[in-house]
Amino acid sequence: MLDIFVCEDDAAQRRAIVQIIRNTVLIEELDMQLILEAGDPYVLLEKVRTGTNTGIYFLDIDLGSDMNGMKLAQEIRLSDPRGFIIFITAHSEMSYMTFQYRVEAMDFVLKDNPAEAKVKIRECLLNAMERHTLHMGRTHKACTVRFGRRKISVDYNDIFFFETSGNIHKVILHGKDRQIEFSGTIKELADTLDDNFVRCHRSFLVNKNNIKEVDVKNRMIHFTNGETCLMSTRMMKGL
Repeated sequence: MLDIFVCEDDAAQRRAIVQIIRNTVLIEELDMQLILEAGDPYVLLEKVRTGTNTGIYFLDIDLGSDMNGMKLAQEIRLSDPRGFIIFITAHSEMSYMTFQYRVEAMDFVLKDNPAEAKVKIRECLLNAMERHTLHMGRTHKACTVRFGRRKISVDYNDIFFFETSGNIHKVILHGKDRQIEFSGTIKELADTLDDNFVRCHRSFLVNKNNIKEVDVKNRMIHFTNGETCLMSTRMMKGL
């Protein structure tokens, strides 16, 4: 999942940008969430420093502060070196400053043409999602599932277990920060995923790396995030 941040000191312009982002994420079913919209760069920076996901940052350049958008982008890069930075500005001539500040901006969106800005913001979100998915596939072992029209990649390390859903031919992924129901079966997953995932019950497939405790007496598995699942007597030995 990608986290989205917006820093724009003009409240009306910030609302307009946020509305475009929300509509695009909803319509395109993107695996993203809006984390923060702010006018103060220091408020945004504090939030970024505590985050764990890769971010998409829509930054105004002139923020009416002693920290402009370029300096903010430099600070963001220290916490999120793979983040996607998009500047939203009325000053196209300032694009050269990205080289001076070495912030590797993904794009510039001009405020003075609202229709074009809407198109550019949408393109940036789609492009960031595509790049992030490709990067995850190349650098991490990840499970990719289809949720509606979306393809969602979840790092193996962030998966605790899979559970057969009450809905026919559906499986629920229990992850670090969410649950996702998608089409499939436990057997198909067991045949596809690597040996970090072990069948412990006809309805459960667990990531052994995220197990905290195995309660043999009560046939229960406890995970590091506090969740639990059942373990069958027949599959206990294999686990």
